[in-house]
Amino acid sequence: MEYFALQVKTRSEELYIQKVQTALPKIENEALRLIFPRKKMSQTKNGKKTTVLLPIFPGYIFIELPKLTDSLYWILRTTPGFYRFLPANSEAKPLSGRDLSILKHFMSFGPIAQASRVLFDENDRIQVIEGPLKGLEGKIVKVDRRKKRAKIQLDMYEESFFVDLAFEIIGRE
Repeated sequence: MEYFALQVKTRSEELYIQKVQTALPKIENEALRLIFPRKKMSQTKNGKKTTVLLPIFPGYIFIELPKLTDSLYWILRTTPGFYRFLPANSEAKPLSGRDLSILKHFMSFGPIAQASRVLFDENDRIQVIEGPLKGLEGKIVKVDRRKKRAKIQLDMYEESFFVDLAFEIIGRE
């Protein structure tokens, strides 16, 4: 299976997925999987705490399929909300190496990544017990204990970007 990254209109990712699924012939629709990884985060607004689902990669959808055919390529490109294939429309390359491992890491937690479970040691360093932050400890650039969020730096297609992930403190070591 190959994985491709598409940039689409931010906050319209689910709408784009629905449009693609209705535009595809049934045979091709069964052969591919549209991946839109999300994370569960808690937010406090006006003193009220709510849980929201946010995209891990805002504005990006990933496609898993055996082979990118010309007909599928044009259906994806002509669906409203599409911006570009990564790294470029002229050369739609499948994810590989480090890029693919980042995607598979988040896919391993299901369609919705829950909060990671962490401990803090005597020097206030974070230790991830389980969850999406596990294995990404070296990429953590900021920890906000009050909001219970960790900012990690990821690299994909030679571009760096930051992602906030939630954590739950289970105690001190």
